[in-house]
Amino acid sequence: MKRIMIIGSGGAGKSTLAKELGERLGIKVYHLDSLFWQPGWVPMERNKFIELQKEIMKKEEWIIDGNYSGTMELRLERADTVIFLHYSTIRCLYGIVKRRLEYHGKTRFDMGAGCPERLDWEFAMWVAGFNRMKAPKLLQKLQKYEEKKTFIFTRPSMVKTLFR
Repeated sequence: MKRIMIIGSGGAGKSTLAKELGERLGIKVYHLDSLFWQPGWVPMERNKFIELQKEIMKKEEWIIDGNYSGTMELRLERADTVIFLHYSTIRCLYGIVKRRLEYHGKTRFDMGAGCPERLDWEFAMWVAGFNRMKAPKLLQKLQKYEEKKTFIFTRPSMVKTLFR
């Protein structure tokens, strides 16, 4: 495991897992949200975001967390390990509410500077629909990459197998 991508619904704990893996393996972590969102929640220009990811992926080792389906194929092609946190909708909704309360008025460690924590209806609905709308497509996409070491975790307790 040298080039690891972590995907899953909002609130699943992708960034927390990425941080822990990075510390344990001594690999630099890149949070896509912190790259994409500029101060004041301004999105990065698409081509710049793609080029930034390409530069990161040239490195021998990296951990990248985040979905961003428009650039997922680039990461899948280069990754040697894929971790999909495929948790229940209720678990992920709980996760986004919990972090909203925990980081109220603050910027999370995995977000860009000047992007204080927020929770809006659109994002909550995206999380609520993730397992129905996005997860089947992700699972189908992962089937094309059988050569990758792939972990699909359906419960947080399953993640502990990575650390054995």
